[in-house]
Amino acid sequence: MARRRRERMSEGKKNIIAGLIQEYNIKTAEDIQEALKDLLGGTIQEMMETELDEHLGYDEYERSDNPDYRNGVKHKKLRSSYGEIPIDVPQDRDGDFEPQIVPKRKKDISAIEQKIIAMSAKGMTTRQISDIVEDIYGFEVSESMVTAVTNKILPQIEEWQQRPLSAVYPIVFIDAIHFSVRDEHIVKKIAAYIILGVNDEGKKEVLSITIGENESAKYWLGVLNELKNRGVRDILILCADGLSGIKESIAAAYPNTEYQRCIVHQVRNTLKYVAEKDKKAFANDLKSIYHAPNEESGYERMQSVTKKWQEKYPNAMRRWEENWDVLSPMFKFSAEVRKVMYTTNAIESLNSVLRRLNSQRSVFPSDTALLKALYLTTFEATKKWTMPLRNWGRVYGELSIMYDGRLV
Repeated sequence: MARRRRERMSEGKKNIIAGLIQEYNIKTAEDIQEALKDLLGGTIQEMMETELDEHLGYDEYERSDNPDYRNGVKHKKLRSSYGEIPIDVPQDRDGDFEPQIVPKRKKDISAIEQKIIAMSAKGMTTRQISDIVEDIYGFEVSESMVTAVTNKILPQIEEWQQRPLSAVYPIVFIDAIHFSVRDEHIVKKIAAYIILGVNDEGKKEVLSITIGENESAKYWLGVLNELKNRGVRDILILCADGLSGIKESIAAAYPNTEYQRCIVHQVRNTLKYVAEKDKKAFANDLKSIYHAPNEESGYERMQSVTKKWQEKYPNAMRRWEENWDVLSPMFKFSAEVRKVMYTTNAIESLNSVLRRLNSQRSVFPSDTALLKALYLTTFEATKKWTMPLRNWGRVYGELSIMYDGRLV
């Protein structure tokens, strides 16, 4: 590998560095940090003095007829990337001087709030964030301050949860992830329901993040009615696991929507009954069902797989027969459309990021803390969602024929 050519340093930079070394007796990297910290404070001080000169219209030791004049200084500590910097903010008699370099009431020039929110988006706890800020930036940020900073995004979350949505979504996924939350000194398991839509351009879009304790037809009807109130007039296909009451609520809120039971969850739930040594063979047999060319063939293969494993795992295939009416809608579609429906890559990639929150935080201190973490992590993860799903043109064309007149 060729060595990277070192750029020549200008004479001006060399003189500045030489002056720094001499002025501050620099011996270590820490000495450099302290020198830069002192220089930053001095530079800010000088710039504010110049700003005041311009505001008053005369220099500090000049005579002037202006009744406004310098009136001492106000001590202030700035938080910066180099730690806390003490400065003296010059004042004027009339009190209308507004420094531009460091505006009034601003004490943080390191954009620390944005950094705190960014760290929260990575799933860090308030204690971890507090420790990191103190280690890196040299000043203490309490856990309560971290909470106060992240609480500032709550109005954004509310606004985002109420934003208008598209009139039609060809495909919508609903999936649940369970988290532990402390409620009045008792730790409870609650589900966060991620509702993800694929819009008519084939792009993924998180429609809502809902935290709920009890699944029921009433609960899901409320969730779906909320989507309607935000402008969703029609959903062609809704893919979800066997959430309690979801089938009945879809029929009530969106009577023309096709409910497709999630194949990924169906397979996972089946393999829970299977010993590790048989899982690979069993999974391949299950694949033969949902890869069948049509519903009749798929049903025959389902019965064949059931018969093959019945003696060894009598309960494993029971749910396939019971749920066949909501597992079978996919058979009417081509492989391209089925792949979008049953692989659920769209939502699984997001869920894998959200599940990491469980590994970083064993227990969330409140429902609000969980909602903030989910919101920030989701926004971080979805920044990359700029491209449509693969082969979306063909998928959209097939859906347009299957659901004639509804993709308008």
